[in-house]
Amino acid sequence: MKLIYKIYEKKLIEEIKKNVLPRHIAIIMDGNRRFAKKMGLPPKIGHIFGSKKAEEVLNWCWELKIKNVTVYAFSTENFNRSEDEKKNIFNLVERELKRLANDKRIHQSKVKVKVVGRKDLLPKNVLDAIKYVEERTKEYSNHFLNIALAYGGRQEIVDAVRSILRKVKDGLVKADKIDSKLIEQNLYGEDGYSEVDLVIRTGGEQRLSNFLPWQSANSVVYFCDVYWPEFRKIDLLRAIRTWQFRKNTTYQI
Repeated sequence: MKLIYKIYEKKLIEEIKKNVLPRHIAIIMDGNRRFAKKMGLPPKIGHIFGSKKAEEVLNWCWELKIKNVTVYAFSTENFNRSEDEKKNIFNLVERELKRLANDKRIHQSKVKVKVVGRKDLLPKNVLDAIKYVEERTKEYSNHFLNIALAYGGRQEIVDAVRSILRKVKDGLVKADKIDSKLIEQNLYGEDGYSEVDLVIRTGGEQRLSNFLPWQSANSVVYFCDVYWPEFRKIDLLRAIRTWQFRKNTTYQI
């Protein structure tokens, strides 16, 4: 069975490399808790499996020369979860950010890591880890990894508008110069955070859950039934192949 899988994987890679690849992939990593429940494990273990899968998927993306990747790690709605679960998640996030900061693959591939979201809502240990990884990778530009933490898409747009209004009040921007480009410039991210080509959501849910509404306006969305810890390389390759097909179909229309 593994041999058949490898043959199929190789075939998919050869197929997608014949066409243009997406520059920016955004991923909603859904299904950690349901995976844990299915396996008879506590939610905490599901999140650990999920973090390991994120590490693996990022390496697949970099192997394929995907320039920008944005992952949805923790939404503003997730603050409604229990204190115990939030503590476990934030401790895991802290460890993963520090691991990224010291991961030789990050430095070999020259990946700039940026956290986007309402950082003011995050605990100090996470903020310290964010500062550490961003500082260690700030000079890189081969690839960009955006991690959405305490993130809400509508709130991002509201915050961008508020930022512009402050600039208007301070005389830095004229009101009649406000346009979509200016709003985009005031969103949370920087380099590698522009328009998304492909959004992938695992876990079987078919919605975007307030993830990158501005950046994904013209994205291809690929819904995958598997839980995030079970996401395979062929699932990523199929998603990219679907993007290529829909992109070409759109152009033909």
